[in-house]
Amino acid sequence: MPTSLASERRQDGRPAPYLEANDLSAGYDTTLILNSVSASVGQGEIACIVGPNGSGKSTFVKAVTGDLPARNGTIRLGGTDVTGKRRDQLARLGVRLVPQENVVFDALTVQENLTMGGFLLRRREVPAAVDRVLEKFPALRQLQKATAGRLSGGERKLVAIGRALMSEPKVIVLDEPSASVAPAVSTTLLAEQVPALAAAGVAVLLVEQRAVQALECSDWGYVMVAGRIEISLPASEVLARGDIGELFLGRRVTQP
Repeated sequence: MPTSLASERRQDGRPAPYLEANDLSAGYDTTLILNSVSASVGQGEIACIVGPNGSGKSTFVKAVTGDLPARNGTIRLGGTDVTGKRRDQLARLGVRLVPQENVVFDALTVQENLTMGGFLLRRREVPAAVDRVLEKFPALRQLQKATAGRLSGGERKLVAIGRALMSEPKVIVLDEPSASVAPAVSTTLLAEQVPALAAAGVAVLLVEQRAVQALECSDWGYVMVAGRIEISLPASEVLARGDIGELFLGRRVTQP
């Protein structure tokens, strides 16, 4: 990881942005979903985007991971403009997406799923990368030979995160990691496993419907409503506000 980027701090105390969207607008056909959205995440930081259904969170994920072209604005990675690059190109630059659905290859074993995540590695590097992931997620070691399609929702999410870690990414974008996961498992995922990614120096962009849990594990919080960022504050300050429910009900609230 570039030391200069990791060590720099902004006036608000955040690390220098590594993945950064500036005035980003995007949508489908003639419909504009995102309107001049600016958000970022630094190395070793968890930044979460929360908001009501239909607020544009999934569209933002698609735009910053290369699945949806930006109509306006820019996307920067490590200070370099990467606007317009596809997901496979961003993957080669260190950005990994863990999607909300279709997170594993059902017909493959856990080990085979992890191996698929090492497509950027030399063949001789893959076994060591698998061992590194299994060391991080011991629960998967006993499941190496299990068919991924037979796993629980939580186990499948662990496999997906493990596969994303195979090539030691600089950024991981987690799209609704608690979706289709039992409440107790989602609590562990958000309270323990996601923070462990940031502790290892990865920039974690977390997009999550379970707002309170997401904010509790995050350093910075963005609240998105109707395709705009309505609040951008330290996650603890977002949690402390008394008007988040109003925002989730679609009522505009002014940021202090």
